[in-house]
Amino acid sequence: MTQRLVFIAILAINFFCSSCKELPDASISTESKLIMKINAVQEQIMAQGNVTEVEEQALLSLCNIISQNDGMAVYTSENSKLLKDVEKTPIYNGCMELSKEEIRECFNKKISAFIKQEFNLNISKDLNLMESKQVEAFFIIDKNGKLTGMKVRDSELTIQAEILRVLRKIPTMKPASHHGVNVAVLCSMIVSYGDEIEAKMIYIPERPNE
Repeated sequence: MTQRLVFIAILAINFFCSSCKELPDASISTESKLIMKINAVQEQIMAQGNVTEVEEQALLSLCNIISQNDGMAVYTSENSKLLKDVEKTPIYNGCMELSKEEIRECFNKKISAFIKQEFNLNISKDLNLMESKQVEAFFIIDKNGKLTGMKVRDSELTIQAEILRVLRKIPTMKPASHHGVNVAVLCSMIVSYGDEIEAKMIYIPERPNE
């Protein structure tokens, strides 16, 4: 691991710790054990100056998860719609000039194909799973057609980080509209991982915990 990566990891840890310190007193008390562990990791990194390949991947995964605000705070039922309920779905590049239903199907296929193509399969294979596992992922496409509010339910740290990384790469598209007005939409999918990666857009009837 390069000194630059060590520096980046320490910065990310410091940023995370600073965010924790800004929380109300009640939150600080519940997070104090975590902060102590983070400080211990920082001290260990500074002391040894380099880490193993496995440790490096774990650090990168952690940084990827905390590097952006991936909460669902921007989603409210007043100004947003569930993907299944919106009149016109977002239009992915290459899905123009189609009927409403064809645009919806094209959107689903394009997102699923993008996840499968961009996902680093080695991360999944390294888990040596006996059988494939599934995880729920959520994201919002805002009124400008950009992805935000990404969240992955409980899963292996490396899988969670990799799904978030790939979601952030999805290009801006024409936003969804409802009754002629651009709206943000909450999308959800099931990602199956193991020796292969599959992603399927699906309505998950439950908003993820923030």
